[in-house]
Amino acid sequence: MNSSVDLAIETSGLVKIFGANRAVDGVDLAVPAGTVYGFLGPNGAGKTTTIRMLATLLRPDGGAGRVFGHDIVREADAVRARVGLTGQYASVDDELTGRENLLMLARLLGFGWGPAGRRADELLAAFGLTEAAGRLVKTYSGGMRRRLDIAASIVVTPDLLFLDEPTTGLDPRSRNQVWDIVRALVASGTTVLLTTQYLEEADQLADRIAVIDHGRVIAEGTSGELKASVGAGAVRVRLREAEQRSAAELVLTEALGVPVVLEADPLALSARVADPARVATALAELTRAGLAVTDFSLGQPSLDEVFLALTGHRAEDGAQESTEEVAA
Repeated sequence: MNSSVDLAIETSGLVKIFGANRAVDGVDLAVPAGTVYGFLGPNGAGKTTTIRMLATLLRPDGGAGRVFGHDIVREADAVRARVGLTGQYASVDDELTGRENLLMLARLLGFGWGPAGRRADELLAAFGLTEAAGRLVKTYSGGMRRRLDIAASIVVTPDLLFLDEPTTGLDPRSRNQVWDIVRALVASGTTVLLTTQYLEEADQLADRIAVIDHGRVIAEGTSGELKASVGAGAVRVRLREAEQRSAAELVLTEALGVPVVLEADPLALSARVADPARVATALAELTRAGLAVTDFSLGQPSLDEVFLALTGHRAEDGAQESTEEVAA
């Protein structure tokens, strides 16, 4: 493996096996320092297991990994000194207040009482939790708990922060708040490895993205590179009348010569097209059939469509984490 001071993470052939399950099956990563690196895949793909190995919580069964040049097995203490980890589930204590959680962690990390209190107050203010500082964490909303959990992981600001599906289960407003926190962390110099099954999240935050499925990285690049790799554009059509969608599906399928997807929006349809020239013909056919279109777009495929093209299934359709992986 070639070392580089510009890489926060390097792995070569990283493997982790639980019984008959190869949870991670030869993962190669090169994560540039000072970036957000997206690790995209469904539940059970191997994302969490990879992070646990990189954070020195699990010992690899094969391959090698380095964090800022330090071997994750032989130099585990040096790795731990430079990383922080926020898992899928909040690690803060429900029976303490928000401030008490941060104060306790700061004391455990070697802060004196005065500096610990100042650091706790700084983080509470930065994460919009000052008003809730004296409340027990069990009274917090999901978004507040997640923000406190991230604050707890940066009491001592790490060089590398592992964020393992940080917005799972959050409402859109709370998700946007977490995204803003991630951007601020990277702007201050922290590298972030972000695992997610939300394609929009990877699109919004990640400088580069690795797509993992069944324990293997199947594609890697910027969002634009991954979209271009599919080799097709995407057309989206929105109708005036929802009851006309079935008829529009038939017309578009015939005119475009490709399968048409019925979107969650009851007025919308989409399709991947190799020949953009056929789109004009398809729109004309909709008009001739008396099917009114209020909006349409032609552009790059979404990351969801990229994932579907690469794996044959959508990101949210993956199997649940194996019991071995969760137990570990």
